[in-house]
Amino acid sequence: MVKQKRTLRWVDWVYLFTMGSQLIYIIFYLEQLINRPTENAGLAFAILQVVAGLIIATLPILIERFMPYRFPEILYAVYLAFVYCSILLGTGLHFYSRFIYWDKFLHVLSAGLLAGLGYTIFNILISKQQRQTMSALLMSLFSLTFGSTVGILWEFYEFTGDHFLGLNMQRFMVGGKLLQGQAALVDTMGDLLADVLGSLLISVIGYYCIKYNRDWLDKLRFTKK
Repeated sequence: MVKQKRTLRWVDWVYLFTMGSQLIYIIFYLEQLINRPTENAGLAFAILQVVAGLIIATLPILIERFMPYRFPEILYAVYLAFVYCSILLGTGLHFYSRFIYWDKFLHVLSAGLLAGLGYTIFNILISKQQRQTMSALLMSLFSLTFGSTVGILWEFYEFTGDHFLGLNMQRFMVGGKLLQGQAALVDTMGDLLADVLGSLLISVIGYYCIKYNRDWLDKLRFTKK
């Protein structure tokens, strides 16, 4: 029996671009680290994070091997974009320090991804028949709530790390100096606002798409292999 040749989807090209970019970074900067280790001491951590990015980007593919379904292509593409922007650009190329609102942009992007995942979860919980009559507003509110809630849980995680491990993920300290009053809350409140805005954007788009075309939800469903 001749095995059918698998064609590449558009999201597979996004994956190959993400992986290729990270590999180029690793090879280029690893050579610098080996040749001039004393001048590039900080590079080792960045390279390790980009290597971790290769694994993180591949996780959905590995998970798919153990289940008969594929992740929604558009969500996987946004996931890859988030990995690319946060790990390669953010950490590897120092976009966090070069662009003051880079972290907020990533919060908007991740919240949008989670809101889209909210629609996927809603798709799983209801039947195809229910989907035809279910309120578009209810589905969009679930998407908004899901994306925003995960953002809140992430802030709990950052607070826990700061409190018990002495980290500074919530940016309550600048240059070793503790911020006071509202200044200490700006980063956290900005992150939460970005989470809500990202979730709201996708939920509003989803609302109008569902209202005028129920089949739009098929873009956010798990598909059989």
